[in-house]
Amino acid sequence: MTGAARAALAFGLAAASAGPVATGPAAPDVAAQGLSVRKDGVLLKDGRPFRAIGVNYFNAFYRHLKDPNDTGYEEGFKALAEAKIPFARIMGCGFWPVEQKPYLDDKEEFFRRFDDVVKSAERHGIGLIPSLFWNVSTVPDLVGEPVGEWGNPKSRTHEHLRSYVKDVVTRYRDSPAIWGWEFGNEFNLGASLPNASEHRPQVVPQLGTPASRSAKDEWTVETIRTAFAAFAAEVRKHDPRRAISTGDAFPRESAWHNWKEKSWTKDAPEQFVEMLLGNAPAPVDLVSVHAYGGDVRRIREAQAAAAKAGKPLFVGEFGAPGPPEKSEAEFRALLAAIEEAQVPLAALWVFDFSGQDRDWNVTPSNARAGQLRAVAEANGRIRSAAPK
Repeated sequence: MTGAARAALAFGLAAASAGPVATGPAAPDVAAQGLSVRKDGVLLKDGRPFRAIGVNYFNAFYRHLKDPNDTGYEEGFKALAEAKIPFARIMGCGFWPVEQKPYLDDKEEFFRRFDDVVKSAERHGIGLIPSLFWNVSTVPDLVGEPVGEWGNPKSRTHEHLRSYVKDVVTRYRDSPAIWGWEFGNEFNLGASLPNASEHRPQVVPQLGTPASRSAKDEWTVETIRTAFAAFAAEVRKHDPRRAISTGDAFPRESAWHNWKEKSWTKDAPEQFVEMLLGNAPAPVDLVSVHAYGGDVRRIREAQAAAAKAGKPLFVGEFGAPGPPEKSEAEFRALLAAIEEAQVPLAALWVFDFSGQDRDWNVTPSNARAGQLRAVAEANGRIRSAAPK
């Protein structure tokens, strides 16, 4: 999500079956549910090499979590199936501490609502990649710790991580709707910034945040890598198969220098690769980026680096803002780069999210509906090019 989109999101929050798009013959004796990564780095779905483009359905669960009478996900999944969009990346948690607190206070009701969404996805044949810790400050705020405790495996923050991962993964690991697991959303963009004090999380006490922030609410590259590895290890305890993503964006163009020198010097190509791959520590087995604006070239570079490292690339977000006359060329360039580079997995930002109606929301009937059609057409080309 772009910086502008993230800001809009934060303010907004405060106030026929798609079928598989397999691209190769099935491996013998393999009938895995969801996505997995072969030892040679090839992404598999149901044991077959796989590529697909889906969408971000950010609030499919979130709306139902806040309001049990909001079942818009049902119509949304139906529309995705009809458009032959095979999967959706969703927020699998509350955004603010007060919205995640029901997990602690009434776990049965929390998961009843989560069940509703997963069962609906099953009915419509839509795969889900839930992101379990979307907002960097939610869990630390919920358990009364600063954000930097993501870097401390002995913290209450990590205790919550282990509890939530165990509960979610063991509950849904047998569902055909679950394609993979993701940690959060773009934690890397705030890591080790030279001006970190200017990028501390929001303070909204009525939504469960503390009344103030300090330097302890800043986070580093080491912080996120510790959290990513802990998340992936906990997932692997309960699901030995499904693909795991961090949910990261592209590294900032100065990410290595931010980390090592606290400067804004632009990184060299090898430093970009070091940050890209270093932020996917084992047992994370997908390399995650989010592509906007001028990221066409970086998609190709990231795909080459990830393939060389034996990890599939997941372009977890891509898109272009504004009405079609302003966004079409940029959107088409990003989609073409994803397709031409043979990126295994990508997801359009964003489907059925009225909070971003002006610039980003895509539905089957609004002015940006052409983006759904273009994604469906790209999936059709991917299927047609697959070995028979």
